[in-house]
Amino acid sequence: MIARIPTATVYGIDGIKIDVEVDIAYGLPAFTIVGLPEASVKESKERVRSAIKNAGFEFPGDRITVNLAPADVRKEGSSFDLPIAVGILAAMGALKMEALEGHLIAGELSLDGSVKPVRGILPVALLTRQEGMGAIVVPVGNGREASVVRDITVLGADHLLQIFHYFKGEGELLTFAGNECDMGGAAACDDVDFSDIRDQGQAKRALEVAAAGAHNILMVGPPGSGKTMLSRCLPTIMPRLGYAEAVETTKIHSIAGLLGPDKALITTRPFRSPHHSISDAGLIGGGHIPRPGEVSLAHNGVLFLDEFPEFHRHVLDALRQPLEDGNVTISRVNHAITFPARFMLVAAMNPCPCGHFGDPKRSCTCTASQIYKYRSRISGPLLDRIDIHIEVPPVNIGELSRDRPEEPSAAIRERVAGARTVQIHRFNGKNIHANAQMSARTIRKHCRLDPPALTMLEAAVDKWALSPRAYHRILKVARTIADLDASEAIAETHVAEAIRYRALDKRLVT
Repeated sequence: MIARIPTATVYGIDGIKIDVEVDIAYGLPAFTIVGLPEASVKESKERVRSAIKNAGFEFPGDRITVNLAPADVRKEGSSFDLPIAVGILAAMGALKMEALEGHLIAGELSLDGSVKPVRGILPVALLTRQEGMGAIVVPVGNGREASVVRDITVLGADHLLQIFHYFKGEGELLTFAGNECDMGGAAACDDVDFSDIRDQGQAKRALEVAAAGAHNILMVGPPGSGKTMLSRCLPTIMPRLGYAEAVETTKIHSIAGLLGPDKALITTRPFRSPHHSISDAGLIGGGHIPRPGEVSLAHNGVLFLDEFPEFHRHVLDALRQPLEDGNVTISRVNHAITFPARFMLVAAMNPCPCGHFGDPKRSCTCTASQIYKYRSRISGPLLDRIDIHIEVPPVNIGELSRDRPEEPSAAIRERVAGARTVQIHRFNGKNIHANAQMSARTIRKHCRLDPPALTMLEAAVDKWALSPRAYHRILKVARTIADLDASEAIAETHVAEAIRYRALDKRLVT
């Protein structure tokens, strides 16, 4: 008798349906798994054998062949344990195939038959709904995560015997109700807020513009000027995640194994801050079986790179594709996987190696050549892809002691959300979510300048020898500033402010 159990594997961030076909035939005892299984899948033979025996069943002493179809898709991970075990029980005749219909099964088995959580269960649950199956059987530890998906029944099990009795009609599995997550919850961490930052009005304004148009931003300032705190406050003024964005973000974290057992859905924008010693594979993603890197884990959120020039040059240059396209493609000999990577890049750096260039109270010990060499670690093409460059001056200690109320993040977020709403209506029907993603054609359509504003911009381009890409970046930022002012036209003042946000371009040529 041949048993067929539906399960799934994860490819990129999506699930692919896999049929576990089990055949038990007369012959010398053997247990073979075919269908391009990786080492972790091949090892499931011993886990399945021990789990079935320790659950009180007699393991068949015949020839067992397990085929994972389609056979041209590489399978990896431990989630095949449970469907293989259930398939063997069905092929033995202990379970009827009619009872298994409409159920997708995924989970890892311990040697004693208990069921353990696995990574990437959310894409599998989404596939269950897409394939029209009514229920999914998962480990109890994955139940809340799977229950995020609507219109399917999520059943959780702690032991193989529980699943056996359920399909025999002699017991029940734990049913997880649809998880109605609060999408109107906190915008970010509760321990940071813009009202905690004293002074730095220019930097706050620049971050507001960046959040309103999803622009990348580079902050240059001495140590202790507040660059890190400003960056950590940025998610608190960004628009709240929608349900579709939250599901997509959660899928990536689930595949990476970063979703906690009590976390069903990520409802706050991610904030990733990798160390400058990170490799290109760690930042972009990679491995024998490609996994998402930091740029994908920051999808729909913020990627903060502190000590920007200290990152390896080839690592920084690898950011070009995700910054331009909003995704990253990792190619291998037999396949290529694309991960989403639409994030806001926030970079911070010192003005010079010692960090005190331009500080009125501390003298800089760096030579001009050292400063130029330090800043030149950031390539011109990468710098062009960063819309906003600002200088963050040292904090005035007197401002820290003043009890003057600062504008909270909630008030700034309302203005940002209003500007984003304007952009959503402007780009309705297009694959554009914010001004920063406009193409050259879209810029020509929505960023028309009156003669005085155009004259000012052309003069700035000639004076500082800005590239065509930097020219377009200024237009995008000016469009965002106009949106914050609820202005359809881009005025001369909007262009002037946008030009001020190219500080590093001007410093490199003066």
